[in-house]
Amino acid sequence: MLGGGSDRRSQQARWRIRDAGSGCTRGVATACGGDEVSVDPGTSRLRVVLADDHTIVREGLASLLGQSPGIEVIAVASTGAEAVRAARALAPDVLVTDISMPDLNGIEAARAIRERDERVAIVMLSMHSTSEHVARAFAAGANGYVLKDAASEEIVAAIHAVANGRRYVSRELADVAQDNSTPGTSPLASLSTRERQVLQLVVEGKSSAQIAQQIYLSPKTVETYRSRLMKKLGVADIPALVKFAVQHGVTALD
Repeated sequence: MLGGGSDRRSQQARWRIRDAGSGCTRGVATACGGDEVSVDPGTSRLRVVLADDHTIVREGLASLLGQSPGIEVIAVASTGAEAVRAARALAPDVLVTDISMPDLNGIEAARAIRERDERVAIVMLSMHSTSEHVARAFAAGANGYVLKDAASEEIVAAIHAVANGRRYVSRELADVAQDNSTPGTSPLASLSTRERQVLQLVVEGKSSAQIAQQIYLSPKTVETYRSRLMKKLGVADIPALVKFAVQHGVTALD
């Protein structure tokens, strides 16, 4: 569970309709921070939620997609948890999400969304091009995987493809996608969903008390999860755990 119902209700309660005269791009909303949201104008365009923790990337891509015929960005988010809340509240046609994001990475966000809703198509936007990352993304429920340095036309093509029930992989990853590697080859496959969540929060520098408050556990339980996951991964200390997490795309720490 990604937090209590009261937290989600208070988050949604802060959303408000954008003022059409405010100079904000029509159709763009946010599921975080100032928490503004616009009403779907009822067109037949694909409704897209966009998640990326880098403001310049997020705003640039939102602007680019907003100019593409047939696509409307209805919400943006800066963390995986915000992406999950936005997807659950707004039921978009497509979620485009970065993998490396704070608090909850894109792969775990996709997994959480897919557990509740099979209808949302998901495109992973990532700098990672290894077979492990691609396999983990599709295992979590992604429908498409696009490299961040791809041309804008390819991102648009991926959105339309997954919205129409097709799988999409960046051209540069054609060989990787056909690799025999499976999600089970990743050391992360040995961890539970909760252990992966604790792993990310630990390597991002949060204390046991902070993690406990965020995911509604006791500090002692968090420490138990931390010890268990480190044992499973064969990692002896936190610096080694951080190195592992970065190498496997759990977090970017940038």
